[in-house]
Amino acid sequence: MLLKNLSLDSLRTLVMTQDLGGFGRASECLLRTPSAISLQMKRLQEEVGVPLFRKRGRKTLLTEQGEIALRYARRVLELNDEMIDTLRGSSLAGVVRIGFGQDFMSNVLPLAIARFSALYPLVRLEVKVDLGQVLLQAIDTGDLDLVLTLGGAQKKTAKLLSELPLHWIASPGFRDRAQQPLPLALFDPPCQCQTPGLEALERSGRSWRVAMTSPSLMGLWAAVSAGLGLTARAELGLPADVQTIDLGLPPLGNIPVTLHRRRGLRAPNAIRFAEITEELVVNYLRSGQSGNRPGTVHSRAAVGMDSIQTEGTLARRSTVSAA
Repeated sequence: MLLKNLSLDSLRTLVMTQDLGGFGRASECLLRTPSAISLQMKRLQEEVGVPLFRKRGRKTLLTEQGEIALRYARRVLELNDEMIDTLRGSSLAGVVRIGFGQDFMSNVLPLAIARFSALYPLVRLEVKVDLGQVLLQAIDTGDLDLVLTLGGAQKKTAKLLSELPLHWIASPGFRDRAQQPLPLALFDPPCQCQTPGLEALERSGRSWRVAMTSPSLMGLWAAVSAGLGLTARAELGLPADVQTIDLGLPPLGNIPVTLHRRRGLRAPNAIRFAEITEELVVNYLRSGQSGNRPGTVHSRAAVGMDSIQTEGTLARRSTVSAA
């Protein structure tokens, strides 16, 4: 029997459709139409000669053979990428300036740095961890080459990697006193997670007050775990002593996960770091480990209290009266 050479591009598309949850999401990342993705997968199925997909309602799922094909596709692509990385690693040099939102500081960032540095030892990394708006401004001014953050999907520099639901988060012992303004723990503004929460509360007519603000995520988690207030965020690296809660508060919708490249960026070292980061983010979110993870629990004793302003100096009441 004459064996065929499968297209690496088709295998990579197969992996992306499964990692991102469908042809539509993959089409956004690959800048192709869903119909083009569907046609490419149909051709792959014809090449291997067995059914890879099956329909369940409006969803397209993998068959048993499709699951096997997916596992082999990951192995083939891993070997392909490893060969390219090994060949390029001895020649790439220079500096890559990267920015990470604080939600990715303890999960994706260490993995991305470790993997990239092992492959490209001659490239120097300059890393900035900050609020998303600060990082996006640095992309606009050219002070950073790459940025991974929550929000910012409307910017021309953005590549949408995923969307995550926002949740109300508090300590297990938090109790909502409905007759009193809701105490909130917030990032220093502007913050793309807290804005939907504040808007939702005002639409519902629920009064609220700022119990605490902090420029650091560790400070925010410390205040929430201590019961000072609740906050609105995605489930990324939640400490063990906080949890999502359902108090009948208004829903918050989703927030995009975006990767940004500086306009006109063509440096191979920066582009390769972007590819590695994207792969790690997709795998991290696909693994279902974006909640509590080892290594992401923050001790309250480790938080610098100079980063926290308590309600004594910042308490205020929403101008919207309680219903």
